[in-house]
Amino acid sequence: MAISDVKEYAHLTAADVEALGSEFDAIRREIESSRGAADARYIRNVIRLQRALEISGRTVLFASFLPPAWLAGVALLGSAKIIENMEIGHNVMHGQWDWMNDPEVHSTSWEWDNAGPSAHWKITHNFLHHKYTNVLGMDDDIGYGLLRVTRDQRWMPFYLGNPIYNFLLQALFEYGVAIQHLELGKVAKKKWAKDSPEWKQFEADRSLVLKKIGKQAAKDYLVFPLLTGPSFVTTLTANIAANVVRNVWTNAIIFCGHFPDGAEKFTKADIENETKGEWYLRQMLGSANISGGPLLHFMSGNLSHQIEHHLFPDLPSNRYAAIAVRVRELAEKYDLPYTTGSLPVQYFKSWRTILKLSLPNKYLRHTTDDAPETKSERLFAGNTTPSIDPVTGRRQGLRTALAAGRKLARRTVS
Repeated sequence: MAISDVKEYAHLTAADVEALGSEFDAIRREIESSRGAADARYIRNVIRLQRALEISGRTVLFASFLPPAWLAGVALLGSAKIIENMEIGHNVMHGQWDWMNDPEVHSTSWEWDNAGPSAHWKITHNFLHHKYTNVLGMDDDIGYGLLRVTRDQRWMPFYLGNPIYNFLLQALFEYGVAIQHLELGKVAKKKWAKDSPEWKQFEADRSLVLKKIGKQAAKDYLVFPLLTGPSFVTTLTANIAANVVRNVWTNAIIFCGHFPDGAEKFTKADIENETKGEWYLRQMLGSANISGGPLLHFMSGNLSHQIEHHLFPDLPSNRYAAIAVRVRELAEKYDLPYTTGSLPVQYFKSWRTILKLSLPNKYLRHTTDDAPETKSERLFAGNTTPSIDPVTGRRQGLRTALAAGRKLARRTVS
């Protein structure tokens, strides 16, 4: 089972959870009150950089028949697409810059360079994913309706293809994003009448997706290659390569924030009558960060600070590094885990989970309660009462409990 009682799992009382929520609210108020010219300058400079990279890449590809120019064009254009999707598009559409009241940099008007319509993405991602983060049956980002990423998902022979599905999803990620809103599997099961309101809505959504895919394909695979004249074929292949680079990188960053060990899953029962403090706590427990330097943070759209993003999805991304310091302090204060690791480590853990969960549970060593990728409060056999360390006088919470469990497991094995 996934976590069905977040407070019990976290070893916190209801009062503790609400106190933690109040501290997060204070961080939000502080950041909101300090937003200003420096933040606005940041996002506008990022947009200028992205456009300069794209123009440079498109220009270099006029000589794409030369291998060095082809590689340079792919690198420049791929970087521009990554920055546009992650640090600009994703964050603008979250409303992180709406406070500027700039109609050109606003969540209601930004249409990103991606096959998925922004209107659909703001429903599947902004609303469903961020409200119901890692809640089985509510958050479609748990496996994207394709992958098995937790033992709480019932195994079916279909999941033997987990590795193949993920490989294809990486390369074609923008199209996975595009069709996610359509929920094709659910539509096939519903069998709506052609004149029903539900079917008409589906047809409207499908038309919008096909229109956006067509627009993107025409731009990257016809118009810009034609503009380079005799370099049409090499420019076409460079554009395909740039999109694949963007897709694989985006997929990797997103998966590293949601599927490594420590990013927990939850049940529908857990969000019944959920308080704001409990929502904050669920975001902390259900997300994972990627450690690295400023370039990694920037090229990830600051989603390397996935915990902070899930806590404050509509605060400016350039503030996440500073917010992370505060969140770590609160994790220490309340003895909560703060899941983070290098990109190779988090990426390896994500792939390891996807590979092993292609198999039925009977072939796996751990249970659903103590598996690295899915734990539950049953892991502690009911021993979830908050206590105070007699030496330090500090609260003993989930982080201490997990460490003690690992220590006991090592002793048992030895």
